[in-house]
Amino acid sequence: MKGRFIVLEGPDGSGTSTHSGLLADSLKAAGRDVLLTAEPTDSPIGLFIREQLKKKAISSGSALQLLFCADRAWHIENVIKPALEAGKTVVCDRYVISTLVYGEALGLDPEWLLRVNTPFIEPDVLLLALPTFEICMQRIGKREQLDVFENHPFQRKVYDLYTRVAEEDASIIVLDTSKPQEIVAREILAKLQSGI
Repeated sequence: MKGRFIVLEGPDGSGTSTHSGLLADSLKAAGRDVLLTAEPTDSPIGLFIREQLKKKAISSGSALQLLFCADRAWHIENVIKPALEAGKTVVCDRYVISTLVYGEALGLDPEWLLRVNTPFIEPDVLLLALPTFEICMQRIGKREQLDVFENHPFQRKVYDLYTRVAEEDASIIVLDTSKPQEIVAREILAKLQSGI
């Protein structure tokens, strides 16, 4: 039996990594065979992306987003598809929506971004972590090292684009991750168990 592909998306500081991990732990405790993964990956392409994000400027937004797509293609072929075919539940921290949102925030053509991401498999469940913008910025401010995207003007664009995505796609499950972690974690499990 094919597994289930669950993706958590959201702006920086929204808690996607935290809640991906909590969800994977809860599903494992319930007896599921779970693979927790994330983008960018730990592949050579993903590691190169991480290095680029540590720099203070992006020399080419389109090249960066194509690197994300190349990393995603590797990720699907080598990690996600084999796990799904083995019947595992795959929980992924960030996926296609991140490329669409961050790319558009960089000024790239949304239609082009959509075209280069169309070939990728779609998740069975798409969760969007969306606390208030102020909460996101508070959390980012506590980080020891910030990447090139983690500044107020850019993050405002990103946040507004995620909000628009949520308004345009009724299939996305929006989560207010301003709430305590354990409450949000229970809400996520309840939504998944209800078959939404």
